[in-house]
Amino acid sequence: MEMMEKVHVVDHPLVQHKLCILRDERTGVKDFREVVSEIATLMCYEATRDLPLEDIEIKTPITTATFKTLAGKKLAIVPILRAGLGMVDGILTLIPSAKVGHIGLYRDPETLEPVEYYCKMPTDISERDVIILDPMLATGGSASAAIQFIKNYDVKHIKLMNIIAAPEGIERIRKEHPDVEIYCAAVDEKLNDHGYIVPGLGDAGDRIFGTK
Repeated sequence: MEMMEKVHVVDHPLVQHKLCILRDERTGVKDFREVVSEIATLMCYEATRDLPLEDIEIKTPITTATFKTLAGKKLAIVPILRAGLGMVDGILTLIPSAKVGHIGLYRDPETLEPVEYYCKMPTDISERDVIILDPMLATGGSASAAIQFIKNYDVKHIKLMNIIAAPEGIERIRKEHPDVEIYCAAVDEKLNDHGYIVPGLGDAGDRIFGTK
């Protein structure tokens, strides 16, 4: 796994292989949706690498001994609607006890700034570590706004998980939220004039849900 300061690029061969499938314009909705979920599962291994462990005494069929178990760390995942929904099940596969919040944003056509239109969080969100999910980190506007909304709930530890990131989006998050670690499967070349990541994979939401 390549790592810049606070930016982790998950370069595992399985992740890169599956990312190649996502990029292919011939990949249909069913396969695209399944592969997004699979990549989220694989990336979750890295994003949770720092979860604390504690000792517990267990009786095996052979003897009693002390082993490691998760130290009761509370987690929540928060997809940015709608494309982020495609990553939720892949993470719940590994962490079924995680709670799920949702945040919906749209871009104001005049100011071009993100506006919150839906936000529903677990009641104990302030006690949890949060992973924000969005397949694409393009300009970084939505991600930065989502991070700030969640910080407003007094959440102390936030990570951002994207499948593909643009340098412009990474730079914005590093500038506006330097405490937030970014996990992605690839850092692409740039944004085009329409705000799409190049080479990217197109509109992740449209490809997950089969809309245009």
